[in-house]
Amino acid sequence: MELDLKNLQLFMRVAALGAIGRAGAEFGFSPTNASLRIKALEDDLGVKLLNRSTRAVSLTADGALFLAHAKRIHEDVEDARAMLSRRASSVSGRLRVTASASFGRSHIVPFVPQFLELYPEVELDLHLSDEVIDLIEEGYDLAFRLGELAPSSLLAQKLDDNPRLLVASPDYLARRGVPQTPQDLLGHACLSFRDRDLWRLLDSKGEVHDLRISGPVAVSLGDAVVDWAVAGLGIGMSSMWHMGDMIRAGKLVPVLPEYQPWPITKIWAVRPPGRVMHARVKAFLDFMRDRIIATNQALYGDLL
Repeated sequence: MELDLKNLQLFMRVAALGAIGRAGAEFGFSPTNASLRIKALEDDLGVKLLNRSTRAVSLTADGALFLAHAKRIHEDVEDARAMLSRRASSVSGRLRVTASASFGRSHIVPFVPQFLELYPEVELDLHLSDEVIDLIEEGYDLAFRLGELAPSSLLAQKLDDNPRLLVASPDYLARRGVPQTPQDLLGHACLSFRDRDLWRLLDSKGEVHDLRISGPVAVSLGDAVVDWAVAGLGIGMSSMWHMGDMIRAGKLVPVLPEYQPWPITKIWAVRPPGRVMHARVKAFLDFMRDRIIATNQALYGDLL
């Protein structure tokens, strides 16, 4: 969950003034827009923060509890802004980052020399693995993750979309036939990533098709799924950035392209909760964000 800081500030002023309209005016919001922002904050938190009446508003029990946290969050943000306003020369220290092996190799590793040239006082410890690392327990500052994020206290920021596709080699499809419907996949060899044998596909009508797939192998490395699909071992599901070159070269062919693997996944930057984002973490994240988006565009932008 990522809270809108402006909504947080608005909530604090509503609590102080006892009126949504008056508080909203201080931010240049109309009464309607201010009310919608407070409602959005309540929806994000999953609790009711305010008791509303025609004359005034008051804090609920949850609202009073959250107000104390909101003030601390606001103070932390202000502390972070002050710290991060220092010169780039203050960016130093050890930075521990983790990412999936394939993604890190294509989207992060090529740009590390340039980053270290800009920030020579940073020591980068980059861990690449398709296994999910516990950031807090293992002491990592930042992770780049793909897919769905499990509920947690970690702070997540979306960097880009991560479109996926079903693919197979022309040789495999010539031998086994081309699936025409999702149900046809049940008669095919499907390559499972991390033992995930449930594939979900969304059709043009918004209907989701759940399929219990099976196949000769399961693997925890994304590269292997693409390599085995190219080798004709079966049908694989993978990210577009991972296989764009293979599709262009004709080594892989989209399967059921009118169906979208579901849910639609994203690329996230994830970090542990804490008082401030260290300058070295912010510098690395800001540096990599644009390069990740540009890399995706180069790898598959013309195929969408």
